[in-house]
Amino acid sequence: MALTVVCRRLSSVFQGTGASRGGAAASASRGIIGDWPKKFTEVKICPCSVLLHTSVSRNGLEEFFDDPKNWGKEVKSGDSWTVEQLRGKSSDDLHKLWYVLLKERNMLLTLEQEAKRLAEPMPSPERLEKVKKSMERMDQVVQEREDALRLLQTGQETEWPGEWRHDFLGRIIWYTFREWPIPWHLNARHKRKRFYFLPNVKPFIRLGYEKRVRMKYQEEEKKRRREKRLQEKTLAAQSQS
Repeated sequence: MALTVVCRRLSSVFQGTGASRGGAAASASRGIIGDWPKKFTEVKICPCSVLLHTSVSRNGLEEFFDDPKNWGKEVKSGDSWTVEQLRGKSSDDLHKLWYVLLKERNMLLTLEQEAKRLAEPMPSPERLEKVKKSMERMDQVVQEREDALRLLQTGQETEWPGEWRHDFLGRIIWYTFREWPIPWHLNARHKRKRFYFLPNVKPFIRLGYEKRVRMKYQEEEKKRRREKRLQEKTLAAQSQS
């Protein structure tokens, strides 16, 4: 009983001192804040914002088409990017230039498809070839940098070391070298991979080659006929005008 009485008295004493201190602190804080101007006490809540970079909002599918001022006209363009010019640019500049060329290529492909639909010659078709050459050369420059970095780090010139081999159907495939814990002449799994073909497969190899050549010839013939048709239509339009 005596212990409970002592505990109650101590708790009452602590509550009284805490209340008096809290009251004094609250009154002091109210006095200090009350002296401040209202503009310092106002708290402005700013909405959460995230930086997001997009294309211009007023341009939608129009970016896939050329400028209306150039429709039906020959457009003058500069030369394609050379390898020497691209080698002097940083990786960030190449990254930006790649997307610029990609956007231009999409626009020119759309223009080419529209010209085919209307059966009319595409204005300034050399622009598409220049863009393609620039992108191919940019791939070459990037590949050179990757090869140099890999040669410096690993000492290997190619990304995946290997060699050209024949599979069991006589097709030429790229075989990638891999590390095996067992030597190749003792590895039964490696022996099951036949890098040769039987003699009875040779006629089918010849037939496959003839089929590929025939398909290539048919595609070229269709292209020649389409170009001839466009030339005839252009000459007819010019003679009527």
